[in-house]
Amino acid sequence: LKQYQMTASMSRKGNCYDNACIESFHSVLKKEFIYCTKFRTKAQAQQEVFEYIELFYNRKRIHGSLGYESPDRFEAAYYEQQNR
Repeated sequence: LKQYQMTASMSRKGNCYDNACIESFHSVLKKEFIYCTKFRTKAQAQQEVFEYIELFYNRKRIHGSLGYESPDRFEAAYYEQQNR
């Protein structure tokens, strides 16, 4: 952190919202993909999880917290609005 002149971002002990976003993502990943898929090898699991996240979750799956847009579409609309 010092090398990059960054400040650590941590809240007080026991704050249940620290990991809420990643825990929500892991829950969705497990329910929608991991528990429904059988992997033969670790390499296959890594490749298929990567594809799920990059090709489906970020590009096609709509997210209620993003106004029912995919993350890619939400980000594109954000940058388009910023460049006006």
